[in-house]
Amino acid sequence: MDNYFELFGLPEQYSLDQTALTNTFRDLQKSVHPDQFVSQGEQAQRLAVQQSAQINDAFQTLKVPLKRAQYMLQLAGIDLQAEQHTLRDSAFLMQQMEWREHLEALKQAEDLDGLEQFSDTIAAAQKQLNDKIAQALDAGQHHQDAPTWANEVRKLSFMNKLMVEIAQAEDALDY
Repeated sequence: MDNYFELFGLPEQYSLDQTALTNTFRDLQKSVHPDQFVSQGEQAQRLAVQQSAQINDAFQTLKVPLKRAQYMLQLAGIDLQAEQHTLRDSAFLMQQMEWREHLEALKQAEDLDGLEQFSDTIAAAQKQLNDKIAQALDAGQHHQDAPTWANEVRKLSFMNKLMVEIAQAEDALDY
């Protein structure tokens, strides 16, 4: 089965019940565990290992919001992982530059409190964008206008990376 949502018996939507996803993952893994196929020979065991790997890949994709959004866009014909397109939103590009400069200034000043406040600011912007993406993808808008939603997911990806960099800067100062 190629579609991860179908594999897990879930509707193709961004908003997922994480508990149901995890429970289904466990059930699927139990059903294809190679030990269950010992009496059926090596070929059956190899097939079980392949199915287990596919289930793992699907779970790793569906459990992470950014990866799930990228996968949904892939199903709509846009593969963000393989493409070389850049974001074409000049206002957001300017915002990115300002955020990066602000992060560098906070790191240079070794301002842990400032980094924490900046993290809160980015987290709030990230949540707002995530909510916007969730509403659109749950409504299927990515099928009608995939390029627009691909840009929004690119923005979310940038924000995720920025949050990682902020956390690294905080960790470096919080020794």
